[in-house]
Parts: sequence; C-alpha cells; structure tokens
Amino acid sequence: MSYRKTAKKFLDSQGISIGDQILIKKDDIEYQGMLLDRAEDADEWHVVLKLANGYNIGVNIVEAEAKLLEKGEKPKIDLPPLDLKEDPEKMNISIISTGGTVASIIDYKTGAVHPAFTADDLLRATPELLDEANITGKAIMNILSENMKPDYWVQAARAVADEITEGAEGVVVAHGTDTMHYTSAALSFILQTPVPIVLTGAQRSSDRPSSDAFINLMSSVAAAKSDLAEVMVCMHATENDSQTYLHRGTKVRKMHTSRRDTFSSINTLPMAQVKDGKVKILDKDYPYTKRNEDQLEVNDLLEPKIAFIKSYPGISGELIDYHIDKGYKGMMIEGTGLGHCPEYLISPIKRAIDEGIPVVMSSQCLYGRTNLNVYSTGRKLLKSGVIPVGDMLPEVAYVKLVWTLGQTTDPEEVKRIMQTNLKGELVEKSSSKYFIKDYGR
Repeated sequence: MSYRKTAKKFLDSQGISIGDQILIKKDDIEYQGMLLDRAEDADEWHVVLKLANGYNIGVNIVEAEAKLLEKGEKPKIDLPPLDLKEDPEKMNISIISTGGTVASIIDYKTGAVHPAFTADDLLRATPELLDEANITGKAIMNILSENMKPDYWVQAARAVADEITEGAEGVVVAHGTDTMHYTSAALSFILQTPVPIVLTGAQRSSDRPSSDAFINLMSSVAAAKSDLAEVMVCMHATENDSQTYLHRGTKVRKMHTSRRDTFSSINTLPMAQVKDGKVKILDKDYPYTKRNEDQLEVNDLLEPKIAFIKSYPGISGELIDYHIDKGYKGMMIEGTGLGHCPEYLISPIKRAIDEGIPVVMSSQCLYGRTNLNVYSTGRKLLKSGVIPVGDMLPEVAYVKLVWTLGQTTDPEEVKRIMQTNLKGELVEKSSSKYFIKDYGR
C-alpha cells in the first residue's frame, strides 16, 4: 500500500491492511469504515476511510487511536466468463460496456473510482437482469467518458450494429455520464436502427448505498425490450429510485454535476417513463420510430476537425483566425441569447465562410431557439453566411456538424442537412412550457 512513515506505522501497529473495517478515535469522535489506500504522493498524516454511507473521508491521525474491527476480503480478479443458458421465451438484449461509473470499482491504490468492470461483471453485480432477458455483453473499451472522441463514437456504433446483426433485439450501452449526451447524439446520426439503443450510466458508483446503477440498468433493459426503436438515454427521473426517464438521444443534456436526476430533456418532454419495468410514452406529440420500421444502416464517416467555440465578452477574433489557419473544417459557435457574438467577430467569421468553412450558430441559453432576424448583429451574421440551427443543443449541433461534414463538403448541402430535422434534434416550434426552474425541489 502507499501509506508511508507515520501513517504506515499507525496502521501496522494494529495489523491493519487496505480493505479492513476499522475504528479510529480522535478527540472523542469515532470514525468507522473501510480503509482505502491513498495516492503515492500523499502526506504521512492522514488515512482515508469509506464510510457506511458510501462517502470517503480523510482522518488526521495525530493523537488518534486505531482498532481493527474486521479483516477485509481480497478483491477477486480474473473470474471465468459466465456460462449463460438462453431462454427461448425471453428477448435477447446485449449490453456493451465503454466504461464509466456504472461499470466501475474502487481503485485501492488511490481510493478513487475507476472504470474496471467488464459486461460480465455487470451481470454478476446485477443478476436480476437475467430475469428480464437473455443477456449477452462485451466491453468494447474501458475509458472515462471525458476521454471519448469521434473515433470512439464510430467504434461504439459499429459494435452496436454488430450486436444487432448477430440477433440482439435491443442494445444497452454502459457509458460514463460526463459525455454521454455527446455519444447519444453521435449514435443517433450514425445509426438507423430497427431496435432500441439505450445509453445508461450512474452518478454514484455501485459500492455506495445511494448508487443509481441498479435502477438505471434494470430500466435500460426494460427500454431495450420496448417498441421504441431510437437512440435513448435512460437515467433517474427524480432523486429517489421510483422511476427513470427515457430521453431522445439528440435532446438530452447533463445538467448537474452530482444529482442522480442530472439528465434532462431540453425544449421537449422525455420520450417515456420507466416504472416498475413498464415503459409509458410521455411525449405523444413527437412520432417515434417503432421496432423493425427501419433497416439497420451505419453511416459512420465523420470529420473530427471541428472547432467548438463559446462566445463570451472579450472573445478575440484571433480565435476564429487560429482555427482557419490550423485547417479546421467547420466551426460551431455557441452564441449568446438568440445566437449572437460580438460584431467584430463577423469579419473573421466571414473569412472562414469565404474559405469554405461552414460556421454554425446555436445558443448557450439551451432553452428557446436561435433567431438571427431580430437584432442587427444577427442579421449581419446571416448575411455573412452563418447557419442558425433553431433549438438544437450546442453539443448536438457540434456532433451533427462532425457527422454532416463526413457526408458532404458542399456548402449548400451542409446548410440543408444542418437545418433539417433528422433524428428529433430540431423542433419546428419551441414552447416555453418545457422551461422548468428548479429551485431545490
């Protein structure tokens, strides 16, 4: 273990090892939990405990006493593959793991949570899944979602397509939550699917009592068995475990760093609710693709060299020139308000467009839609050739531009595709009724 000097002597004196349940008494306060290791460069005066409520705390051991309560079990590794028997009465659902908290364990070297489980490990942790369907699965990558990139979207899309080709009647993709809405948008554009594709994750790891992993996985399998042949995100609908929502893959966004109901549908209702294993359609105004209505298609040519630029007070026009000079093939600008940026950016933006680089404009407001016809700056942007994208979310507009420029480089065709609703990313008329102010409900 990485404890050293004073901390090591403190633990060794009681025969305490990583993973043991221990009690530390200091200043008439008792701390009880499982001993975690610390990073190798940590100081010698603290130890880290995982409490029963799932949280990690550091305890200063100066003038403290330690007591061993129970020896911990060594984590089991290299378990054999599961030998699963197929039930002809159940649907065949595939689980693909890319990593993330929903498929994670504690790293006992640092006390941090890392992606480490395979798809088989998910089944060992959640055997109830086997009561709902014939489950097969594989880990196609093992990354934190902040490390996701367009090449990995292609890899994930092809893996999903392979599962469908091999007979999967629904596919669940376990994914880290930080960039799950980017991947859901990418899979929406890349894939035309005859079966449900459900991305899910967890805000809190499965070793914590407050974990959302179990409910999200169970609900995702229920969604994968449904008639909704679309790319969806399945996550908690509220802070409790009563239900989950299914969000359209191009209309969803992570809205909070740690809440279990962090994912919200923006400018629209969630597609459906999953409660007690049953799927109930919520958004009856938008027609969804039903199972087996479409044939499987994979359109995975992408142009990854796309700039994603946020407009802000004081932004320099050099930022636009930089991306032009570095050979970027497109730019997505997250504008203020109705889709604005400082007037002095219009000149470098026009230079980009004149050089064949499409420039797309969304709004950083998220709710509502871009409208470049209201104010003079917007009209000048329109005249320069900027492409407004209605109520499309900035992240979705970025992903769609990555995908669009993989299909065509013709300026007019790029504009047509970006302003055409392909996968529910554009709603013709936005309604303010979907704007919810949440003051700590």
